[in-house]
Amino acid sequence: MDTLEEKRSSAAKTISFMMALTLVGKVLGLYRDRLLAVHYSTGAAASAFFTASRIPRVFFDAVFASAIAACFIPVYSEFLEKKGKEEANRFAGCFITAIALLTGAFTLLGMAFPQPFVAAFADYADPQTTALAVSLTRVMFPTVLFSGIAFSLVGVLQAQDHFTAPALMSAASNLVIILYFFTLDARLGIFGLAGAYLLGWLLQSLIQLPPLRPLGFCYCPGLELRSEGMKKVFALMGPVMVSTWVLPINQAINARFGSRLYEGAGVAALEYSSNLYLVIAGTFILSVTNVIFPRLSRLTAGGREGEFQTTIRQTLRVTLFFVLPMSAGLMAVARPLISLIYGGGEFDAFAVEITAAGLSWMSLGMVGYAVQNLLSRAYFAKQKGKVPLIAGGVSILVNIVLCRLLADKLEVAGLALSSALSSTVYALFLLLPLQRGRERILDGGALRNLGKMVLAAGGMGACVWAALSGLAPLFPAGKVGELLCLGACGLLGAAVYFLLTLILRVEEAGLCVSVVKQTLKRG
Repeated sequence: MDTLEEKRSSAAKTISFMMALTLVGKVLGLYRDRLLAVHYSTGAAASAFFTASRIPRVFFDAVFASAIAACFIPVYSEFLEKKGKEEANRFAGCFITAIALLTGAFTLLGMAFPQPFVAAFADYADPQTTALAVSLTRVMFPTVLFSGIAFSLVGVLQAQDHFTAPALMSAASNLVIILYFFTLDARLGIFGLAGAYLLGWLLQSLIQLPPLRPLGFCYCPGLELRSEGMKKVFALMGPVMVSTWVLPINQAINARFGSRLYEGAGVAALEYSSNLYLVIAGTFILSVTNVIFPRLSRLTAGGREGEFQTTIRQTLRVTLFFVLPMSAGLMAVARPLISLIYGGGEFDAFAVEITAAGLSWMSLGMVGYAVQNLLSRAYFAKQKGKVPLIAGGVSILVNIVLCRLLADKLEVAGLALSSALSSTVYALFLLLPLQRGRERILDGGALRNLGKMVLAAGGMGACVWAALSGLAPLFPAGKVGELLCLGACGLLGAAVYFLLTLILRVEEAGLCVSVVKQTLKRG
């Protein structure tokens, strides 16, 4: 039997590999967004495109992603653990058939009646922008169907600890879109770009197929809605759905308020800043949660409550150790980072300014985003959705109230701050019930450690912000100079944070030193 240290090492290697693959996809996604920014900036075409692409994604995330990520994987893992692969695959076949039929029906509905969807998601003053958004929405609604099939297959793979193909989804899709910009964009324009996005999503489904056969999975069509597995999924879906609505619905709410700012340019500014934020936060956070969630589901199915609690506790503390400096650093370098990634071409100084404001204030919610992603998976793994249901509903309500209060006064910064605060509220509502019992997720020692991390991250952020003005004149003008300056700030920030955490005796910093020493000895 593996020792605890070997298990940790194996999990760390898996997460590191996932992060590397995810990072490739995210970097390609950034380059894709840069090409979009340079070609379309924050103009009417970009705003209409972002609205049209968001509508099917929100529908999928709100209705179907919850069923797949939060309901299918725990039940499928339970069947693998208790009933064997044959029964598990029979249940998976029924589930995939149901998802394909439902997403297909939603796709036809959205393509037939796109106008009310656009009216719900945006409030453009310019009727031509609204009309363009309606046409693009009709083109892009099949994304719902392709997403449903792709993520169902991802669920089968991740439940059996196969993470490579799912991690490559984003890279494959982004390569298609990048290729479009270099070949057909000049001729086909924004409608061709919508078609390229569709092709990318179809490819995401296709690349999941090759690894399924070695795992012994063969799709058998069926629609036994009253089977044991489907009943469990339906029982979980109600409360789970609302809890997984939080991010897509809050983004949609913010985008609607943003459509009233800067003649609609607020939509594009929020989209660019949100995409960059999710690249930086998601590369680490989602890599961790995607690896941990199937393990938590198996521990629950096996009745190993002690291991379950230990896994959550350790993962949360390590995650916070890395996320806090990421949040502080991103707030400090938001403007030069936006200029580096998106600046140039049609993306002028005004676009840089409003997008940077969104990114800076959005980064304040990175800790909440990390905690909510991890703890919601803990609830879902136990097949308990009541707490995430309440937390998700409160978070959405808080975001709406804050957007109404802050949008006119602070514009894009106010919308980004609303998103950050609502994410933090969601995380607190998930955390507090876990702090009541004897097996608290964060005990006194962990809370003291967390306080030290916050101090270290704040000190690091202040150092990086102060260093920016002094370092910038030392590097040449242009993109190379911007990149070198940001790289220097990143290295300075990492060094300052690590030094401060060592001085403050943060346990995770000491653990990092021990890991490095052991690695050097083995080498």
